[in-house]
This record gives sequence, structure tokens and C-alpha cells, in this order.
Amino acid sequence: MKYQTNRKAILLLADGTIFYGKSVGNKEGTAFGEVCFNTGMTGYQEIFTDPSYFGQLMVTTNAHIGNYGGNNEETESDTVKISGLICKNFSYNYSRIRVDESLEDFLNKNKLFVISDVDTRALVSYIRDNGAMNAVISTDVDNIESLKEQLASVPNMHGLELASKVSTKEPYYFGDENASYKVAAIDLGIKKNILRNMAKRDMYIKVFPYNASFEEMKAWNPDGFFLSNGPGDPEPLHGVIETAKQILDADIPLFGICLGHQIIALANGISTFKMHHGHRGINHPVLNHGTGKGEITSQNHGFAVNYEEAIQNPNIEVTHKHLNDQTVMGLKMKNKNCFSVQYHPEAGPGPNDATYLFDEFVQRMTIETV
Repeated sequence: MKYQTNRKAILLLADGTIFYGKSVGNKEGTAFGEVCFNTGMTGYQEIFTDPSYFGQLMVTTNAHIGNYGGNNEETESDTVKISGLICKNFSYNYSRIRVDESLEDFLNKNKLFVISDVDTRALVSYIRDNGAMNAVISTDVDNIESLKEQLASVPNMHGLELASKVSTKEPYYFGDENASYKVAAIDLGIKKNILRNMAKRDMYIKVFPYNASFEEMKAWNPDGFFLSNGPGDPEPLHGVIETAKQILDADIPLFGICLGHQIIALANGISTFKMHHGHRGINHPVLNHGTGKGEITSQNHGFAVNYEEAIQNPNIEVTHKHLNDQTVMGLKMKNKNCFSVQYHPEAGPGPNDATYLFDEFVQRMTIETV
């Protein structure tokens, strides 16, 4: 094991609070974004490549990051999507049979700036008390006033439209073209494992850009529509909300996950709000009102649907609820073939409690095609 020297680095929060650390790989760098934390003990590569994290500085709560290296099959998109990484111990040495490269090499290829040796327990506690906020990580430790000025110009996540930054530019296909069901998916930051779960259930998916029109997608004659996960505030996505309304008017089966879930709520006149520090982890408890069972779920979102407005809407049924803070975790429409969840049923880091939702999507399309 070689001795690794590292440059001094800082994490500067928007309220002026500073945490100290060191740069990984002895690199100089600076990165800006909204600071957030994920409580998962594994799955760091999936987190780093999840488009829903675009524009965010990720704090990992596990004490060791990089200890099992990197694997090319464990990415949720083609590139790293977080703005920067903050961790306690970065492991330059790794051990696993199924490994393609070190995490350091993987992150270097993606030009991601990383700082380690940060007191992440204290940092996460601070975020929980004071809320998610913009921050900067940097090795420019002698120019804090300059960093503060630059940080002040970084846009706030509230009101920020980011889906266009991660959506595909051109339509593409996924799965077997001879599958029984055709699904038109609107890419707001779609994860690869969502596509894999659909293809595994006899679906052929055409993935459209976030700004695709209903007419363009309908011309493909899909059996169902899907609204994907993605980053940023859902409320500025006026075009996508209007498209969702058109899909609902046509009453073609519609399924939404995460940001897609929020878009469906907005299409029904139900507002969303920015959460204090969001839900990001792989063990969030959710109550399924239909079965009365609890589900252990994977989550990644900083915005949520307004519960009071949802239960007052005569066409909406709240199907799932978070057991920690009672936020809306699932919806279905009483008068349309439409349902959605706030969490990620495709993410099964251990429990696979929520994969039945893809089967429900198939059932809804089956009814329509009979």
C-alpha cells in the first residue's frame, strides 16, 4: 500500500460554514453545486452516474468509498452526473472479483473533483439541521472570499430546470423490437436499470427527448407512456406538464417515477415543494395503502408532492406514504389509466420490494390492448 499525499481542501457552504479535508489524488480543483447526502452503504457508482444527481455535490455517509472498485455494468448513465464528491475515507486500494478498474481511475476519466478526510458525520448532521444548500469544494484554500463571491452566483435548485441538461438529444430504442408491448419513454434523466426492468418484462422502449411532442410519440403507436426520473425542480417543465395532460386526455396507460411522478401531480393541478434536505438512500420505509404492507425502498429526490392538495383532488388517490415524514410516495388516478411513485422500484440493492410496479404497468397495458 503506497503512501498518498494530498492537497488541503475545503467545503464552503452558502451560509459561510467551512469543513476541511484533502483532495483525492493530490489534484487541484473547484466544484460547485447543491450539497446533499446519500445514506447507502453500497452502490456508489450507481449514485455517481444517476442523472437525477446532476448539479449536486454528493456526501457519502459510508466511511469507505472506493473499496470495491468500479464495474462498467454498474453505471446508470454514460458519464458521472454529480458535480463533485465529498467523503470520509477514499480507498485507493480495492478488492473484488467483478472489478474493471479502481474508482479513482473511473472518476479521473470523468474529470470529477473529489475531496476526502471530511468529518462527514458532522457535515450530514449540519445538513439535516440546516437544510440542503449550495456549496463549493476547492483546493483554493487561501482565497475563501473569492470562493464566497463565486458561490453567491450559483443558481438555487428551487426553480432550476435541469432535465434538459441530461435528456437524450435524439430518440433511441431499447429492448427487443418483437416484444409484446411498445412504451414511449420521456427522458428527463432516465436510469439504465429502468430500461432493463422494462425490457425484461417484454417491453420495447423508444426513449424520446424531454421536449418531444405528444403527436410525435403517439405516431409510434405505443401501448403505454413512461415519465422518467430526473434532476431539478419539476415546476419549470411546462412543456412536459402539458404533454402529460395530453397523454391523460387520451387515457393511454401512463407510469411515472420520481420526477415523472411529480410531473403527473402537476398535470393534475397539485403543486410540488422543495424539501428541507430530501430523501437519498436505499432503506426508506414506505407504506403501501393498497396492501397494508411496508416496503423498503431506494430514493433520491429533493422535491415532493403536496399531500393536502393530493388528498383533496377528487380524481387522485394517494397509494403510498413515507413512514418517516408522511410525504406522498405514490399516486394513482381514479378516472384515468395512470399511476406513479416517488421512489425507485428499479433500484434493488438488497430488498426488491417495489419491482411489482413494473408488472402493474404491464397489466395496465394488457387491459388496454385486449
